[in-house]
Amino acid sequence: MFSLRISIDDIVNIDYGFVESYLSRFLRSSLAASGMKGFVVGVSGGVDSAVAYALAVRSVGVDRVFAVVMPDKNVTPDDDVKDAVNLVEGFGGRYDVVEISDIVDAYVKKIPVASHGDVLAVGNLRARIRMCILYYYANKFNYLVLGTSDRSEYLLGYFTKYGDGASDIAPLIVLFKTQVRRFGEFLGVPQKIVKKPSSPRLWPDHLAEKELGLRYEDIDLVFFAFFDLGLPVNEIPSVTGVSDDVVKKVLHRYSTTIHKRSGVLMPDPKPVVEQIVSSVYQKIRRG
Repeated sequence: MFSLRISIDDIVNIDYGFVESYLSRFLRSSLAASGMKGFVVGVSGGVDSAVAYALAVRSVGVDRVFAVVMPDKNVTPDDDVKDAVNLVEGFGGRYDVVEISDIVDAYVKKIPVASHGDVLAVGNLRARIRMCILYYYANKFNYLVLGTSDRSEYLLGYFTKYGDGASDIAPLIVLFKTQVRRFGEFLGVPQKIVKKPSSPRLWPDHLAEKELGLRYEDIDLVFFAFFDLGLPVNEIPSVTGVSDDVVKKVLHRYSTTIHKRSGVLMPDPKPVVEQIVSSVYQKIRRG
């Protein structure tokens, strides 16, 4: 058994100047290689999108970043909209507010099997509508869509496929949620946003930790111990102080959401191609 003990402080007390330098170089070089003109980002009033926006502005300049705030009046608190707008205005940035409740209603009315009672399905629909809107802006301006997912939620599979999980570039994927909060402080994101409980806002009173039944401090410790330290599962509780039950729950979520990180499943084209090639060669031999 390991005698090592680690705490959340070991994860969050890192050099955020180095992090910003590393991610800023990544954003600038990726943007240059793409031939696009800037970034469009959905800003929700939460910490991940705020940090992604601030990082982009500090990396490529405020004139090359456009924010889209996309509340749904049925699920989005007014304070989130105010926080999002105040953040962008604080950086002197450009933004639009696009209220999506009518768009959601139109989908539900048009889909024969749909109902607002389908909480999860309609919640994921909201995320996908928001991404459609972001890609419209991206096409319009010749921008890249800047993703806002962090490493914790990516490994948990806590995102909507082709919704908030879809983007052209995802710089925060190297940082755990607890690190994103500290990084936000470093970048000058308002404390109100940095300290706000995480929520995808896919349905009323939606809170991430409540839905997950897990604290991000525990999630991040487990993932750090498992992936970065390479510890066996049975040693993680004694090293991190996280209970065996929570460790298993975190890793179960990881293992059951692999499909969300693996992309589109495609068959090997070789057997079909071989049939066609064989037929073509037979034609050639027959003259």
